[in-house]
Amino acid sequence: MKLVLLGPPGAGKGTQATGIAEKYAIPHISTGDIFRYNIKNETELGREVKSYLDQGALVPDTLTVRIVKDRLNQADCANGFLLDGFPRTIAQAEALDESLSEQNETLDAVINIDVQKEVLITRLSGRRVCKDCGETYHAVNKPPKQEGVCDVCGGPVIHRADDTEDTVRNRISVYEEQTAPLIAYYEQKGLLFTVDGTEPVHVVQEKIFSALDKDAD
Repeated sequence: MKLVLLGPPGAGKGTQATGIAEKYAIPHISTGDIFRYNIKNETELGREVKSYLDQGALVPDTLTVRIVKDRLNQADCANGFLLDGFPRTIAQAEALDESLSEQNETLDAVINIDVQKEVLITRLSGRRVCKDCGETYHAVNKPPKQEGVCDVCGGPVIHRADDTEDTVRNRISVYEEQTAPLIAYYEQKGLLFTVDGTEPVHVVQEKIFSALDKDAD
């Protein structure tokens, strides 16, 4: 099953992606994870990526497309994949379509998690992240057991530069301008399923599974 997961920053894509990947035995491919790996290891690409992310801006298509195409050619993607954070623009979506077409393949479905702007701002401005393993927390809804220390690996839990309210608003504006058009793009292709991301996590997951199972039938 070849899937794309859409939704604005803070919509809960990461949480849902984990469940989808487990249920359908496909790799969860997050551009965020690939970027974080490069940033943590201070590669040349990582430094360039970080300069964009710290401003709440999108990483240029040329960098992102190259990274993702290489990842999709790895052996664990033979039976499908779940893309999270890619494509972010129409140009990236067209590049993905072209890459799949070259292998006589197409996407099976695109899941869009919809959440209102003010809810996203509250979620993201309170978000905290482990600097070492990437585990996420929330200052109000899900604080670590020990303040500033990750429950999973013991690493430092930080408030990222791109999670301040001003930067969050900018990130959402960038999403609305550049990524939201993908909703119409995939809707026209008959691939899109939209779910309300403000509902409880398990309800969102059940609706996604139901839609995908129906699509598979």
